[in-house]
Amino acid sequence: MDALADNFARFFDVKPVVTDEQLRLAMELRYQVYCLETGFEDINQHPGGMERDEFDSRAVHSLLIHRASGMIAGTVRLVLPEAANPHALFPIEKHCGDAVRRPVAAALRGQVAEISRFCISKEFKRRMAESPSLWGSIDGVTEEDMSQRRLIPHITVGLFTAIVRMSAQHGIRYWYAVMEPSLLRLLTRFGIHFTLIGPAVEYHGARQPCFADADEVLTEMHRVVPPVWELITEGGRLWPGQVIQHREINSYRDAWPLPFGGPVFAKG
Repeated sequence: MDALADNFARFFDVKPVVTDEQLRLAMELRYQVYCLETGFEDINQHPGGMERDEFDSRAVHSLLIHRASGMIAGTVRLVLPEAANPHALFPIEKHCGDAVRRPVAAALRGQVAEISRFCISKEFKRRMAESPSLWGSIDGVTEEDMSQRRLIPHITVGLFTAIVRMSAQHGIRYWYAVMEPSLLRLLTRFGIHFTLIGPAVEYHGARQPCFADADEVLTEMHRVVPPVWELITEGGRLWPGQVIQHREINSYRDAWPLPFGGPVFAKG
């Protein structure tokens, strides 16, 4: 686990989507995955080779870029609350309806966002498997290090790093998500635990509605896998590491007297 965190920056770069070109790349990858590879979305409903929906207008997006090749390995978005309409539905509320139990914290809608379009490129994984040269020349990295078995955890950690960065920037404390059960199991390897809030539903395949308190997730991550916590929180710059290191607390909000007990926002 230490090696995964130590080597991540050698392989990947997490980029916020800030230009129209970057947004195009994210939507093209979503089209590749959801329309072409899985068939979850109707190609005819997404002209121009880009998958998009009504929630993109209130979302922030990130890309995970493989440094050596420049290929897009994955993308994820965070659907934000609407300041002008706090009762605007999140995707989970629209698609799952009364099947989900709304946690008490979900009433703080200005601090809730939904993790969505957590998307990994199968094309990238295929090209990596077929061509070791895709990775470029990296001293000390073996072919086994570059195998698909080792690739998925790096991509998963990278996309979750993007989620934490976007959450810190926008003052988000709580996460909705509708995830594949296999992804939820993978996330637990990194101390990332979501609470199930309803039965599995059929939406882009079998998906599990869930909810999480970001403070509690990162506290548990620090306890279980400190190197991954160091990577994802940038050594506590995004969330205050010194609180965890020097006090026994149940969550950051018990000991960090900021407005709404939120994260420390990165500057610049």
